[in-house]
Amino acid sequence: MTPPTPPEQPATAPADRESAAPPPDPSSAGRGFAVTVAFDVVIPAALYYILRGAGLSEIPSLLLSGAAPTVHTLYSAVRHRKLDAIGVFVIALLIGGTAASLITASPRIVLARSGLVTACAGIWLLVTLATAQPFTFRALKSLLPGRTALLDRLWETDRGFRRVWHGLTVLWGLGLMVDALMRVLIAFTLPVDAVPALDGVLYAATWLVLQVITQIALFRTGTLAKMFPRGGTAAAPAHAEIPRSGNP
Repeated sequence: MTPPTPPEQPATAPADRESAAPPPDPSSAGRGFAVTVAFDVVIPAALYYILRGAGLSEIPSLLLSGAAPTVHTLYSAVRHRKLDAIGVFVIALLIGGTAASLITASPRIVLARSGLVTACAGIWLLVTLATAQPFTFRALKSLLPGRTALLDRLWETDRGFRRVWHGLTVLWGLGLMVDALMRVLIAFTLPVDAVPALDGVLYAATWLVLQVITQIALFRTGTLAKMFPRGGTAAAPAHAEIPRSGNP
């Protein structure tokens, strides 16, 4: 999910003014998360069961209900004038999965797409450990643009700070891969009509568990206090979005 970010600080702002800037408005992050959950979880699942109740078969119901996350991805790309690699990958996988499901006439192929997307995202997070800055830290900077200079200073000078963000990237990478395995198992073992609802529950459970662990780690290691040196009690919006592939 991509919550709205606070306004950019002026380029000439002194470092101490940047450090004293208030933490981002949690209501903005909450709204962004609510919109993502609505388009990626609630609307697809509800639409699937509405279509099934109207007598539509499984594959058309899955494909039509899966349009909501795609619309959300495209809308975000247009709004921010940027379509990132994950967005392109999700759309490409949606098209490929749609073609495969039509060829094989298997609704389980459609259901398994979300597991494939999530697995690839988890692997990609782990790959970023070999780059100059891991994904979770880059995501943090994009969510806290007013504190970029402070965060970069901490990254360059504080080994413990770097270790925390490497560890959180491992946490989210492995967490997403476990989530992906669960999605594939659910898709191929449970009744098709039960999967859309469980898929949404798994999405929420995975995000909640990883976010709680993240916030505990940030607090216990003193990382929050370093990022917010004057009253660092606000939870940092450090999280990764669990990608969706258009399944309910």
